[in-house]
Order: sequence, then C-alpha cells, then structure tokens
Amino acid sequence: MSLPPLLLIGCGKMGGAMLAGWLEQGLPPETVVVEPYAGSVAAFAGRVRHVASIAEIPADFVPGAVILATKPQEAPNALPALAHFVRPATVFVSIMAGKTVAVMRSLLGGDAHVVRAMPNTPAAVRLGFTVGFAGPGVTPAQRELADKLLSAIGEAAWVDDEKLIDPVTAVSGGGPAYVFLLAEVMEKAAISQGLPPDLARRMARATVSGSGALLAASTEDASTLRVNVTSPKGTTERALAVLMRPEAWPALMEEAIEAATARSRELAAG
Repeated sequence: MSLPPLLLIGCGKMGGAMLAGWLEQGLPPETVVVEPYAGSVAAFAGRVRHVASIAEIPADFVPGAVILATKPQEAPNALPALAHFVRPATVFVSIMAGKTVAVMRSLLGGDAHVVRAMPNTPAAVRLGFTVGFAGPGVTPAQRELADKLLSAIGEAAWVDDEKLIDPVTAVSGGGPAYVFLLAEVMEKAAISQGLPPDLARRMARATVSGSGALLAASTEDASTLRVNVTSPKGTTERALAVLMRPEAWPALMEEAIEAATARSRELAAG
C-alpha cells in the first residue's frame, strides 16, 4: 500500500519524527504540513508543502488522511477549521494526548472517521511503540492506512477499547522518561561510588541501551533475562535484594503507572 498525500497538523518533535518516517516510505511531495514555526519544518524543505496556518491550505487539496499532531489545548480552535475535510474516504489520525474520539468527532463533525493513537519518543529513531484505537465508521482500508503510518516510526498495535489508551499512555507514552530516569540515577550512583563523571555517564547510557537491545533481540521474557544476570550470592543479587523490597521498585513502578493512568483519564474527561 503506497502512501497518499497527507495533511499533517503540527510538526513538533513527534510530528516531525512521523513525517521523517513517512518520507522514507515514499510520501508524495503534495503532502501539506501546517506548522507556524518555519524552523520546525526546515529539515523537510522541498519534500513537502509547508503552510503556517490552516487557512493557507490550498482549497483544492484532498488528503488521504489528516494527522492531528498539534497540542491538545489547540484542538478546540484547530479542529473545527478542518471540518471541511470530513468525508467518507478521509481518516483523521490523532496523537493528541487526552482527546477522546468523541471529543474530536464533536469538534470535527459527527461523521468524522477518527483513529486515536499514542506513540512514544523513540519514534525519532524509528523504534517507537504506538497503540491505536479505531473509532466509529473507520473502514478496514482506513485502519490499514493508519497502521502503515504508525508502523513507519516503529511497532504498532491496536486495542478495541478506547479506555485502554489511558494505561497505554502511562506505560509506553511515559515509559521513555522512566528509562531515562534509570540511566540518570545509575549515573549519579556510579559517581557517588567514586567513578569519574564522564565514565559514569557513558557506562549508564550504554548499559541501559545495550540491555534494551538485548531484551528486544531475545525470545525470553524480562524476568528470565534478569535471573540470567543474577549469580547466586553475587553482587547483582545483593543489589536486587534492595530494589525488590516490597516497598521499593516494583511497588513504586505500579504506583507510578496507576498515577499516570489516572491523570490520562482526568485529561480525557476535560
């Protein structure tokens, strides 16, 4: 399935990452990108058509899909201005956090075919994980197109219950921040044990990224890989005895995911 011309609303970090992935898939140059900050689109000059506002979209432009990558707080103003693109053949793919399909359809018009998706920042290196939900009226062909768009930046999966987007947001949407925090605290701990800061940083970053690559390449689950690293009565076992205390890492991570899920639900409720 080749990509049709697209209309991308917003070309920030995530929108730009997605656009880069689509261009690698042969995105037609007729694609229009709406982005008020020209610097955000500079890397794509000559490969897509850039306009600064929705009002500047060519009147005769008919996109195969409209991708909503603008800030959620801009949705009440931006989406009604896109209502004339609502037609049976056009699918809207939204990566706006906290905006439900029902809210987007009310702003676009009740007949809009909307896919709601939650990507994460590793999309910038085509290693993202995105979960999508297809709203009312979305056809199999439109879902297939949305899947191709989301798969261009990494792995894509789907849920049949929109409420599951909230824990998805908590786990994969925020997950990179949790991993970066792990690298950060490992670096600080290494420095506290006397290692030079430059070495501590290199070691923490390489350990986290290398472990992630090993996990991705392995057919074993994470718990098995953890056990494989843990020699009986060794140094790793001693460290894990601290991290896996009932009140420590496992409990805190569960509490953190629960808190993030609750916040996602609050945002969805408006």
